[in-house]
Amino acid sequence: MLASLIRLSSRPLAVFGVVLVLAHVAMAVLAPVVLSVNPLSILDMPLQPPGPEALLGTDELGRDFLTRLLYGGRTAISVALLAGGIATLGGGLLGLAAARVGGWFDDVVSRFTEVQLSVPPILTVSLFVAALGQSTAVLVAVSAIILSTGVIRTARAQGLNLMQSGYVKAAILRGESGLSIVLRELLPNAAELLAVEFALRASSAFLLVSALSFLGLGISAPTPDWGLMVSEGLSSLRYQPWLVVMPALMISSLVVGINFATEGLSEVFGLEAARGGA
Repeated sequence: MLASLIRLSSRPLAVFGVVLVLAHVAMAVLAPVVLSVNPLSILDMPLQPPGPEALLGTDELGRDFLTRLLYGGRTAISVALLAGGIATLGGGLLGLAAARVGGWFDDVVSRFTEVQLSVPPILTVSLFVAALGQSTAVLVAVSAIILSTGVIRTARAQGLNLMQSGYVKAAILRGESGLSIVLRELLPNAAELLAVEFALRASSAFLLVSALSFLGLGISAPTPDWGLMVSEGLSSLRYQPWLVVMPALMISSLVVGINFATEGLSEVFGLEAARGGA
């Protein structure tokens, strides 16, 4: 582990990405500590320019924009981490199980991924929201389902490779159950790949949540959220462009940071070939 961290630290872009991600996480965690203004408080000064009372001005409802900007990643980052974790763990186990069991189970899993890939994510989200209502739990669940497809395909490919290894063949000869082989032989040896998958899916989940919030299907008002703030600021784009530009920069910088860090992890673990075609 230490050797991997040392190799990662020798890659400037990866280090830059890690710093960006940590900065966003620290901002989300520390915002309630360092800020005294409630992000939902209305200051009775709508669309005010930057000034002493509001360093970045106020939005169309008179709320302090800097406070909302610093709070804006809290919910989306939490949803992205939860959805990415569920998609990685669930999809990883399902893909490895499909590689081990084969037969009809593998066919069912493969058909599921093909169907899911053929359905636009926005349509899937719309169906879930219409059936279950708009909530954070629904957002986490639907994001995890959408993102699990890529993990399943990647884990299945890795599992098929691992099934040819000597230690897995020895476990089969010892009469170990399929579940035991998946948990004791396949999963530990796919851990590095799944760690990279988690970072990739968390990045994708964050982008998905931001896009859904922009469209009104994700995090709902009045919760501060960068995607929602971009949508709300469009009406004032001509006069106060920072209401759109600043949250958009926060979204893009976090995604860039995750992608740089993920690429560095891939190189450190030597997983470029394993990820190709995922």
